[in-house]
Amino acid sequence: MNIPVRVKKLKENAILPSYGSEYAAGADLYACIDAPVVIQPHETVMIGTGLAMELPEGYAGLIYPRSGISAKRGLAPANKVGVVDPDYRGEFMVAMHNHSNSPAIVEPGERIVQLVITPFLTADFEEADELSDTVRGAGGFGSTGAH
Repeated sequence: MNIPVRVKKLKENAILPSYGSEYAAGADLYACIDAPVVIQPHETVMIGTGLAMELPEGYAGLIYPRSGISAKRGLAPANKVGVVDPDYRGEFMVAMHNHSNSPAIVEPGERIVQLVITPFLTADFEEADELSDTVRGAGGFGSTGAH
């Protein structure tokens, strides 16, 4: 299912998102920088995409790491998954973190993250004195694993 998403180039050298294959869930976002950026070990640097988007109402943009750049070079978004709300109109920026022990370079025009556009629900939170019982109950953090 395709949905139209309006994209505004904020910088002339910005590259529109693109899908790597016919069935890719995430569209690649590209670094819109004028020169290579060195990210030191365990450092976080903001990298712009030069793009703003108009996500449809009821949809969010989820920004995930690209597996290649993460596995091979240790680069991933500092916040693990970025969430872009449909009313945001600013530049898509990525807080890129170097998880490795070696400096890493981000090149101009390099694919840095992937954007997955997904529908979301908005909850009407209701305070309650009691919640329904379940077999699991309040168990968490590995409580359902093998013993």
